[in-house]
Amino acid sequence: MQFGIFTVGDVTADPTAGTTPSEAERIQATLAIARKAEDVGLDVFATGEHHNPPFVPSSPTTLLGCIAGQTERLLLSTATTLITTNDPVKIAEDFSVLQHVSGGRADLMLGRGNTGPVYPWFGQDIRQAIPLTVEHYGLLRRLWREDVVDWEGELRSSLQGFTLAPRPLDGVPPFVWHAAIRTPEVAELAAHYGDGFFANHIFWPASHTQSMVELYRRRFAHYGHGSPEQAIVGLGGQVFMRHNSQDAVKEFRPYFDNAPVYGHGPSLEDFTALTPLTVGSPAQVIEKTLGFREYAGDYQRQLFLVDHAGLPLKTVLEQLDILGEEVVPVLRKEFAVGRPADVPPAPTHRSLLRARGDGGGPHPDDDHPEAR
Repeated sequence: MQFGIFTVGDVTADPTAGTTPSEAERIQATLAIARKAEDVGLDVFATGEHHNPPFVPSSPTTLLGCIAGQTERLLLSTATTLITTNDPVKIAEDFSVLQHVSGGRADLMLGRGNTGPVYPWFGQDIRQAIPLTVEHYGLLRRLWREDVVDWEGELRSSLQGFTLAPRPLDGVPPFVWHAAIRTPEVAELAAHYGDGFFANHIFWPASHTQSMVELYRRRFAHYGHGSPEQAIVGLGGQVFMRHNSQDAVKEFRPYFDNAPVYGHGPSLEDFTALTPLTVGSPAQVIEKTLGFREYAGDYQRQLFLVDHAGLPLKTVLEQLDILGEEVVPVLRKEFAVGRPADVPPAPTHRSLLRARGDGGGPHPDDDHPEAR
């Protein structure tokens, strides 16, 4: 399995200190968090894409390109890239460049987005969200796979004789995950193409995530890509840890209560009971995360949200130390127990090359998850 973190890039006041970072400070903090993720042995860093305050990651590939230059092993992704309001030609170009810049350490998660005003800002109609998702992704796939593209659709101007530059690294497009919170059509799209499906998983109860993942697995098999158990699944998660669980709850409560998404809503206790949010000790995080397999099956990628709601950078880096030193090593070991041999690992550039038959021999990094 791959383990990592994702950020939504919110600029939120620290309710305990009364201070708010500048946009520049938040962006620099994000770079520091990504570097720390690699330092503590995590596999993946993913950034969201937002075009409205109080968020800063409006240009994910710019951010990830910078991180690529400051890291060596970290796999870089998005959470998510907006397939509805971004032009598929620009997505194809940006991620091809990111592949080359990072040496293949890049994939992406595509999603509809959940901010309605974004659609008119980019000249789109939110009522066309699903058709845009399907049409744009169909074109994106062709741009990465065909040398010359002639294309005509209903929601975008046609292309004649278009050649993507640069071409995908080694002729292998980046692996695509389709991310959703509540949209079954996205799970269907992932299944149709045999791509990965990432359930955001941080706001809804386990029963909802289970139904979405089961739909994707069932349809993945329907389209002939393998058994349901061989489908490629990723999950989000949300944690705050201290070695004493009471200390974790006491420290995190003001951040939870004032968070931009769920603040002033359910109590911390209700939210942790009903969703994957875990606030407590490393042992409690391990126990709850291992429980995800009970309703999602054996899966390939687990990402945690750790840097939201105004948490200061020092605290976030402490969370990463705990993740890297105490939580993820146990999760790697325990998730491997009883894992069927035919459940594939998460695809990477190198594994896709090898599947094509020209991936070469052993590599110095073959002991790292990105290499498998």
